Amino acid sequence: MSAEDRPLVDTVYSKLDRKATAIFEFTMRQYRTRLSTWATLGVGALILMIVMLFYIEGMTETIEAVDNDGDSFDSDNDGYVDGQELLLGTGINNPDDHPGLLNPPVPPDPPEKWINEDDFDVKSIANSASHGNDDDGDCQVRVGQIGFDDYTDDNNNGIDCDIEIRDSFNRYIIDKDPNVDEDPDEDAYYKETVHRGFILGFGKIGFVFVLGIFLPLFLATGLIRDEMSGGTLHYIVAKPISRAEVLTYRLLGYIGLTWPYFAILTIISAIITGLMGPGEGFFRFADLFLWFGIFIATILLSTAYAAIFMTMGVIHKYGMIGAIVFGVWEFSMAITSVFSPETTVTQLSLARWGMIIVDGFANITWPDSQLLVALGQSVTVTNWDFGFSYDSSLEGADILEGFAHQTPLTGDPIIDILISCTLLFTITVLTIVIGQSIFKGKEID
Repeated sequence: MSAEDRPLVDTVYSKLDRKATAIFEFTMRQYRTRLSTWATLGVGALILMIVMLFYIEGMTETIEAVDNDGDSFDSDNDGYVDGQELLLGTGINNPDDHPGLLNPPVPPDPPEKWINEDDFDVKSIANSASHGNDDDGDCQVRVGQIGFDDYTDDNNNGIDCDIEIRDSFNRYIIDKDPNVDEDPDEDAYYKETVHRGFILGFGKIGFVFVLGIFLPLFLATGLIRDEMSGGTLHYIVAKPISRAEVLTYRLLGYIGLTWPYFAILTIISAIITGLMGPGEGFFRFADLFLWFGIFIATILLSTAYAAIFMTMGVIHKYGMIGAIVFGVWEFSMAITSVFSPETTVTQLSLARWGMIIVDGFANITWPDSQLLVALGQSVTVTNWDFGFSYDSSLEGADILEGFAHQTPLTGDPIIDILISCTLLFTITVLTIVIGQSIFKGKEID
């Protein structure tokens, strides 16, 4: 039979496919029959479930409402709260002057109406350079009553009683006039910031780092080394398969096990946080894009680590020791990257580039996170009974600030994602090439 008439199954490509399939299936069968594999995967899934229980508990907590601006009080005991009287122009210190005497008379508002009346209004502020709503009129009235000048345009932008947002050195600054948008909803703010902080923290530490490095540490380091020490590698290389192909196909077996595992855990996490997260709808569909980014960062980082650990196993029979030392370095750099991403030395680690991918997807999904942090840290609590106010912060602001970071490379999240993905992929390929070169000349005991 001529080469032209030879069936497709006998071509060089089909032979290559059969060799790849054989080693891939052999690797997967080894993983399935090892107790250590299921123990490692089971521990990862168990940790996920435990952490999710803490998240669910956090989402069911209720933060006590605080009247930050004091307009739910009735200073003159006439049955009308100060906020309603200020809004309608009656005196808050004269019990004989109240909205009930207007024509037509206005019934009194319940005090609860004047607590948390501003929500936290992130979207409207983020879409406007200047925004504010002096809902009770105390910007014009109360500032003068407590003995100060009438600073109704405290930020000097020509607009009375508003909030101005500036972007200075990649940080949002809230420069607000007195008592405008001054009573945010503490519970709504807490749930939103904790939800975002949890996904970012769990995505970076739980998925990208813990699963991304420890699975390849235990599952990939021995892909070649165990076969060499056990003597079974002789049977593999005795087949018409080059050593370079063996290395690549063994890594494909690792990918065939871990990538579906990462996908399942990501989907479970996305469903739980999507259903339990705060929002008007029954599910937070927008967050799915961020979970997709966490999955991409995890598989790229895990594969890069697997290639490195497998190559270390090829270099020396004690390659596991080198892998552990490298893992300690990556652990320290990962923690530093989470909380101090501006540290230059972190760019020498793989973990940092995985974190950049997550930050990039987060900035696309939640472009207002930095603004949300700034709003929570710029709250003023006012007590008109004693005539003073003080700066405070909303619970949850520090949590989100600890995990939400702007893209550090170019400032464009899409470009940063592409750079990081390309770098991790390139490192994986180069490591495989180096490992193949070493393995070709390696003497098998």
